Amino acid sequence: MTHLRVRIGVLGLALLAGLTATPSASAADTSTVEEQRLDGTAPQEILRRSGFDTVAPTFARALGRADSYEQARHVVVQQGARLWRRAVDRAQGRGPAGGDLSRDDDRPLYWARLGMSREVRRWEPEFGLSATQRTELLDALERNSRGQNAIRYPHAKGVKRILVTGFDPFTLDRDIRISNPSGATALALDGTTIQTADGPARVETAMFPVRWQDFTGGTVERTLRPYLPHVDLFTTVSQGRVGRFDVERTNGAWRGGYPDNLNLSVTETVPVTDPASQPQWTSTTLPYQDIVAADTGRFPVYDNTPVTEIPAGRTDPVVRPDGPTPGSTARAGGGGNYLSNEIAYRATLLRDRLGLHSTLPGGHVHTPVLQFGTGNTDPATGTITDPEFVRNRLDIIAQVRAILTVAVDATATASAPAPAPAPAPASATERTRG
Repeated sequence: MTHLRVRIGVLGLALLAGLTATPSASAADTSTVEEQRLDGTAPQEILRRSGFDTVAPTFARALGRADSYEQARHVVVQQGARLWRRAVDRAQGRGPAGGDLSRDDDRPLYWARLGMSREVRRWEPEFGLSATQRTELLDALERNSRGQNAIRYPHAKGVKRILVTGFDPFTLDRDIRISNPSGATALALDGTTIQTADGPARVETAMFPVRWQDFTGGTVERTLRPYLPHVDLFTTVSQGRVGRFDVERTNGAWRGGYPDNLNLSVTETVPVTDPASQPQWTSTTLPYQDIVAADTGRFPVYDNTPVTEIPAGRTDPVVRPDGPTPGSTARAGGGGNYLSNEIAYRATLLRDRLGLHSTLPGGHVHTPVLQFGTGNTDPATGTITDPEFVRNRLDIIAQVRAILTVAVDATATASAPAPAPAPAPASATERTRG
């Protein structure tokens, strides 16, 4: 999820405009392109080696016992939430591993959710299900299985609140084995406490799909709006460039057209409510200088400032290494013009529209690309995991945690009240008074 100028072969994350949409399903198949990938060898192995291969069949049986829409919705909400909790527990070492796949793996959650959504899409109950009701069931499944309805902060005094988001795997048609370290980070950190110099900080997380249509429908704003006024720091996280972290300085209001997980391509201004007041750019309020200067792990961390803009009064896009110029039109933020840039833009625009720009640290962090080990780079012949792959993912997770700690420490220092100045020495005249 990074800039279009980076090579596709290196990152697997390039942003290409103008690609055409692929039909989501044949007339005889109601499943989407995303769900159809589920039948591949690698997804099935991931599910089997994590124990998540039982999720969809168990869900289908429970759904089949529902004799009303209300009962069906209860099943979807309950089992969607149960899937999220099971994935979080597995990632954090609670309960059985269910197989030999590394616990830090985010992929079982992704593929199990698709198995459940395919069951909802195919289900034809005797009581009848309208298209609207089916859409509502799918929406309830998405929200609950992504942790979007499970954000809970303690009321304890002195506990900081951090909100972190991650993404599903993507670019699956190039390598269906792919994992997303931002999603793995969300699972590893959800509900955990980070010890900072200013005391404990509780982290809550949620996951988002790699689909243009969900973002158009407002999933980011719907999820984040209730919490931004009450947290101390937030960061959206996604996979970015090879071998480096980036704190993205500027986010742009432009969709660059790279196909999403449904193979749909969209090129347009990011659609938001009240477009008349929509800015072309938003900026981070994370303490990027402190984050970049700190030793947070083995990957270097950069303050990433370039953008692509159409300057005011001109028609051709140009790259600006130090951010946008006044009156320019966005064509790519520091994080590109794919959904990682868009979640950063939407989250920081929401922050600003809530009047929190000067008080709430928030922005976007790109992780390194999660790479397989040497000799395991060919998706046609490679295995679904290897020791280097697991090590890379664990190191990325640990470094995100360290970055959050630095960010909280820096913002706590910056917001702390300045000590009262010492009284100035009294002059000879003042000493004689009284």
